[in-house]
Amino acid sequence: MSMILFACVVRVRDGLPLSASTDFYHTQDFLECRRRLKTLALRLTQYPGRGSAEGHHFSIHFSSLGDVACMAICSHQCPAAMAFCFLETVWWEFTASYDTTCIGLASRPYAFLEFDSIIQKVKWHFNYVSSAQMESNLEKIQEELEFQPPVVLTVEDTDVVNGIMNGHTQIHVEPAPNFRMEPVTALGVLSLILNIMCAALNLIRGIHLAEHSLQVAHEEIGTILAFLIPFVACIFQCYLYLFYSPARTVKVVLMLLSICLGNMYLHGLRNLWQILFHIGVAFLSSYQILTRQLQEKQSDCGV
Repeated sequence: MSMILFACVVRVRDGLPLSASTDFYHTQDFLECRRRLKTLALRLTQYPGRGSAEGHHFSIHFSSLGDVACMAICSHQCPAAMAFCFLETVWWEFTASYDTTCIGLASRPYAFLEFDSIIQKVKWHFNYVSSAQMESNLEKIQEELEFQPPVVLTVEDTDVVNGIMNGHTQIHVEPAPNFRMEPVTALGVLSLILNIMCAALNLIRGIHLAEHSLQVAHEEIGTILAFLIPFVACIFQCYLYLFYSPARTVKVVLMLLSICLGNMYLHGLRNLWQILFHIGVAFLSSYQILTRQLQEKQSDCGV
């Protein structure tokens, strides 16, 4: 008997369903659980990264990170570790296939219909296939659940749409678990050092010019900003390299443009080699940010 009965991928901010597995169950209890899952999807922002809603015959499990959440309806025989391992696998497959821009621009339900078959294959794999790799993944998830248990609701709680405001449901909100990034490389460390050096140079020149200009004239405000904006951009580049952030590509492009335009504006106060140095460091940092991805997760699904 299948333990994972239904799964879907939804957008966290508004609960918009993006993709779902094929539904083969039409009992009244299951259809009622589907309805409650849709209600719960609308309120995912109120919950921590992992949670379960326990019902009489079925359980709803959800796991969210960033813009995307994966949800599943499972039988009571399905261990929680297996359900969350399945949800994490679906999350990795989906985020590897679609970027945050596509997800954010989706305007209609089930916009990623082609991913339905992937969910179906992963669901079948977890229901009917066992392997050493899967056992290893289950052990890791079990350890994570013991260290940070998921929030537990009853399925009936999902009907209380305004439960928090009415005092019916008390929810302890915790930050979603962060997935680890790939290890920092030697070139990445070099880019951080150079970026901090450029930020310091921009800050020192900007503050010095501000102290002088505010006493003499206000015409050099643009020049001061041309130092301080790249300073902020350099610091933010360091942050983007060290920590995962949604829509990194857009942010990297904005930071790179800020640094390039700021240094072009400073032509005259800086010679050509100084400008090329700052822009070169910005490009190196941008490349390191874009090439450092979430830590690769091994999957034995074959999908």
